[in-house]
Amino acid sequence: MTQEGRVETATLAGGCFWCLDGAYRDLRGVIGVESGYAGGQTANPTYEQVCTGTTGHAEVVRVTYDPNEITYRDLLEVFFSIHDPTTLNRQGADVGTQYRSAIFYRDEAQREVAEEIVAELERDGVFEDPIVTEVSALQAYYPGEDYHQDYYRQNPGQGYCQVVVAPKLAKFRARYATRLKDR
Repeated sequence: MTQEGRVETATLAGGCFWCLDGAYRDLRGVIGVESGYAGGQTANPTYEQVCTGTTGHAEVVRVTYDPNEITYRDLLEVFFSIHDPTTLNRQGADVGTQYRSAIFYRDEAQREVAEEIVAELERDGVFEDPIVTEVSALQAYYPGEDYHQDYYRQNPGQGYCQVVVAPKLAKFRARYATRLKDR
């Protein structure tokens, strides 16, 4: 059982971190979202290094949440609805291992929930193609540069935000309208 006032974290990769960041910030129970990097072998990578695809890192969001308001399972259900977990090393036009679908678990409980959800989605045939989401232990997390934090809200007129992020967030907000924070 969780203790009153305890916060937990989830580290998720679903393509460009700007899309995930924008969605998770709007969910009730989410305390904070930070864009960063995980799953690679280079210590303290920069965005430029990660973009080369040679560091092994994925663009991730670290979601800090109140488990009394939103569960890890809830976060993963949202995760699987806001990106395509069936495309290996790509999301839309973003191609490379840095855009892979991945869940970086912090403990055995998170690993079990992640594997259960993947198995349920596969069993229920939710996706036409097999799920390729990597489920791996979080070895290290590195925060992204300041300009990546809350990128969509800071840069709504930027081309990528208008063409890619905004439509994804509109679908997300329509689907999860009852679970959004009051504005």
